[in-house]
Amino acid sequence: MPKLPSVTRRKFVQRLHALGFEGPFAGGKHAQMQRGNVTLMIPNEHEGDIGPGFLTRLLRQAGISRDEWLGQ
Repeated sequence: MPKLPSVTRRKFVQRLHALGFEGPFAGGKHAQMQRGNVTLMIPNEHEGDIGPGFLTRLLRQAGISRDEWLGQ
């Protein structure tokens, strides 16, 4: 199975919105997004693109499958 592609923070937030998340909301050092009882800390804008490894960890924390993320 190939790695997930890197994604910009903007595209990451747009995709989370499409998957039912709300936000981002201010929350300490990092903004947060919520869906139901799941709260996900999202990277700051100045940190650059979200690489495949970090993206995989964020999706696991959010309860989003690889197929769901890729829209399959």
